[in-house]
Amino acid sequence: MMMKTNITSLLNYLDELFPSARCELFYSKDYELVIAVMLSAQTTDKSVNAVTKVLFNKYQSLDELNAAPIEDIEEIIKQIGLYKNKAKNLKGIVKDLIERFNYQVPSDKDLLQTLPGVGNKTAGVIRAEIFNIPDLPVDTHILRISKRLKLAKKDDEPIDVERKLKKIIPEERWIKSHHQLIHFGRYFCTARSPKCSECKIKDMCAYFKK
Repeated sequence: MMMKTNITSLLNYLDELFPSARCELFYSKDYELVIAVMLSAQTTDKSVNAVTKVLFNKYQSLDELNAAPIEDIEEIIKQIGLYKNKAKNLKGIVKDLIERFNYQVPSDKDLLQTLPGVGNKTAGVIRAEIFNIPDLPVDTHILRISKRLKLAKKDDEPIDVERKLKKIIPEERWIKSHHQLIHFGRYFCTARSPKCSECKIKDMCAYFKK
């Protein structure tokens, strides 16, 4: 009963704080989102948007990206972390989308995870954003919040937290809650200096009680 009360309070509060939360990565084509989400690992959406603006303006199709020298891609994205490996993954994604998937982004989660640099979280984001398939991928923000609010254990991995959240959050809310939880972690319940004094659910927060 306590868990049900807590999750209801959390979802209501997220609706109050971030009623229109959405993906903050910029893209105009499906494959651009795949690339952007892959690039966003261990860096900020703001940084990714800065480099993809240049990248996608210069190379405006999968064929143009496929023909682009990897050194040029590295130069464009070098301000984000792990740029050399990400440039390699980018080239691999483009090649696979052209040769294996006939220029189409697959909706199947297992197929998505065969693309270079695309794991469970990235595949979940792509499916939810492009295909509106219910999913609740867990990033560092959601992982932190779930542990602070005692919705997950301290040593849980992201996939463990994803399974737990999917059990207590209604499926029709997975996509919305995914975006809201990210916004909550990014702008309110931050890693450093969270806004505890303003928070209406701090009574269920292990971090605040410490």
